[in-house]
Amino acid sequence: PKQTFLKLYFTEKHIMDAKINKIENVAVITIPGDQLDSSNTRDFKEQMGMVLDENKQVIFDLSSVRFIDSSGLGAILSFLRRLHDEGGDLKLVGLTKPVRMLFELVRMHRIFEIFNTADEAVSSFSAPQAQVVMAA
Repeated sequence: PKQTFLKLYFTEKHIMDAKINKIENVAVITIPGDQLDSSNTRDFKEQMGMVLDENKQVIFDLSSVRFIDSSGLGAILSFLRRLHDEGGDLKLVGLTKPVRMLFELVRMHRIFEIFNTADEAVSSFSAPQAQVVMAA
């Protein structure tokens, strides 16, 4: 798979590299750093916004993220809304235990499709969607 790196400027003093793998037509983005909070969310949104301009099927790998606050959750939710509005989708993989607990606490696990591995998430993009048939 094609692999690129994107420098994310989370703070003036802290530069992180987000790894972006392209698998089929899906961008798998490994979110760097151990926290996504009010100190870095604005920069995260700016940087990821550029990535979303070029990709409509996106997976965020959150396996190194140990803490997310409400601003981080809001940023991820805004990406999901944006991609849905553009006919795309955002799926999540690799949630650590504390992040998973937060997603369940605020019921975000009902909004996002969450997978254990990127391969599972990539496969879900090509899986046929269930159709609802209403009986007459």
